[in-house]
Amino acid sequence: MASRRTRVAYYYDFDVGNYYYGPGHPMKPHRIRMAHNLILNYGLYKKMEVYRPHRATFEDMTKYHSDEYVSFIRDMDPDKLEASPPDSARFNVGDDCPVFDGLYEFCQLSAGGSLAGAAKLNSKQCDIAINWAGGLHHAKKSEASGFCYVNDIVLGILELLKRHQRVLYVDIDIHHGDGVEEAFYCTNRVMTVSFHKFGEYFPGTGDIGDIGHGEGKNYAVNVPLKDGMNDECYELIFKPVMDHIMQFYDPGAVVLQCGADSLAGDRLGCFNLSLKGHAKCVEHMKSYNKPLLLLGGGGYTIRNVARCWTYETSVALGTEISDELPFNDYYEYFGPDFRLHITPGNAENFNSKQDIDQIIGTIMSNLKSSQATPGVQSRALLDITRVEDEGDADAQDPDKRTQYENDRHVEHDADLSASDGEGKAKHQHNYGRAMDVDDAAEKKQEEAEHQPKEEQEDKAAGHAAAAADQEETTQEQPAADSATTAATTADTAASAEQTQPASMEMGGDDAATSKQPDAPATAPEAETTPAGNAEVHQQQEPQQAQPQHQPSEQAEVATAVSEASNAGDAAHQQEGASEAATAPTDATTATTTAPATAPPKTDNAAETTTATSSTPAPAATTTTTTTTTMTPSVAPPATTTTAPAAPAPATTAPAPVTTDVTAAPQTEASMDTSADA
Repeated sequence: MASRRTRVAYYYDFDVGNYYYGPGHPMKPHRIRMAHNLILNYGLYKKMEVYRPHRATFEDMTKYHSDEYVSFIRDMDPDKLEASPPDSARFNVGDDCPVFDGLYEFCQLSAGGSLAGAAKLNSKQCDIAINWAGGLHHAKKSEASGFCYVNDIVLGILELLKRHQRVLYVDIDIHHGDGVEEAFYCTNRVMTVSFHKFGEYFPGTGDIGDIGHGEGKNYAVNVPLKDGMNDECYELIFKPVMDHIMQFYDPGAVVLQCGADSLAGDRLGCFNLSLKGHAKCVEHMKSYNKPLLLLGGGGYTIRNVARCWTYETSVALGTEISDELPFNDYYEYFGPDFRLHITPGNAENFNSKQDIDQIIGTIMSNLKSSQATPGVQSRALLDITRVEDEGDADAQDPDKRTQYENDRHVEHDADLSASDGEGKAKHQHNYGRAMDVDDAAEKKQEEAEHQPKEEQEDKAAGHAAAAADQEETTQEQPAADSATTAATTADTAASAEQTQPASMEMGGDDAATSKQPDAPATAPEAETTPAGNAEVHQQQEPQQAQPQHQPSEQAEVATAVSEASNAGDAAHQQEGASEAATAPTDATTATTTAPATAPPKTDNAAETTTATSSTPAPAATTTTTTTTTMTPSVAPPATTTTAPAAPAPATTAPAPVTTDVTAAPQTEASMDTSADA
């Protein structure tokens, strides 16, 4: 026995022995519990890692089996079986494959251990993985067969194929491994080899002429045997066939199904193998030093099954164990001798030396006509643990990249950023930077996108106000000149009336919060309106109303007006024109004889308008000037006062606007204004 120490992972769930196929049924999951108890009492668990596997999910099972079939197993119970006879016949559920309580959970445990063992081998965390609850090799894609419902072997092989290019499956159960062969009959990535009893024996398949189809031709190997096969004859055929296949196929991993129904004395078997003869197959496959997955299978004399799998666990570990059985929970099962090894019977061996040589010759002849060590595309076997240098991959010529590297550089549109600038840069980066990106423009755009929303709104309002000021100044200049030339006529009032709505667009609350440039310009005067136009002003009064200013504030405003009239309007006009193109500053003071826009009227102005609109216009005239002042924090509304007319400055600035103001009875507000002036 080999003395090399190997890393073994052992999978077992304590619930697996609780399931019961029914009275008189030869398949008894209890045999797995008996084997586990022997393994524990021999102390073999100390030399391997023992795991309780996760239960296989519906998605795991449907990687091979059909959804309808797995759903049937999941939802079916003995009480529902009689109500759905068509489905029972369709999925081959009946006497050999009964529906029992917990059937779906039993399948989950069996498949879960094989999947976990294959994954452990893929991760190189062990050399041998063992799941004695697996090996149910008869289950088909959409039907149960031979006491098997879910083919855990196929699921385990599919898991191994994620890592390995080729996987070898070896079956030493007395029954042909038809379910696994059928699953991989048309592929060369899995070679199936089955040593079985052939001829009027379940399942009736496995002739030496069944060699595969299509790409899988000659990658299905069947070794049909006759009754009475003993240890010596079995070794004569097993070793030569497997040595040739291992040299020819060179698999990356091996799966060995260790059905114990080929032992002597099995209830359903007809071979005459001892435990040592059976275990020599395990020892021989272990000697190739390939990742090895050991699975259970058939076996219906349960005391011999427990003995066999316990002994083969010790072979996998490279540990010799005593022939005398240790005391265990099922000690009475192993009487009357209470020994580990069994004695073969005296059954006649019908397998002659000539038959053995002929079988070996036929198998080798078939393999010679096939491609040795078939390969697959490397991108199908990517190592998920590999970490590549993305910087080097980006620098490669796109025409020289592999398909895998090209796929890594492609992003779905939904993965791109919502930002146009960021999305553009990412798109160009992913496709080899085929276009030059203007870094300065992109940075500026990115800063604008991340700018606070309030600041963007303030700037937008400032630019809009500046543009509106310039437009209104251009539109109001002709009207102001016309009002000056016709100050004493009735047409003057009508001309000023046309200007009034445009000048009031910036009035009310909006003007109080808008920042205005310093550019001086001639603005329409504050005026009274004939009775015919009183309705217009009365409709606008609600949005013009402002809190009253104290007389002292109005006096200060009037003083500022008189001082500003001699300050040189031309200089202010030039300065305002240059600042109109930029955003206004926080503190802006516009002091002119006529501001750029009509200031919002205070309560005083509103009352004067209402009072005079109902009075006939006399011939008396006054001169009104308007000024607008703004502080850094709050922009107070402009105040209209009556002041002595200032002489026109000797500049090119527009002349002050003078209009006829009807001498109406003064309100309280107008009298206060005159007194302050």
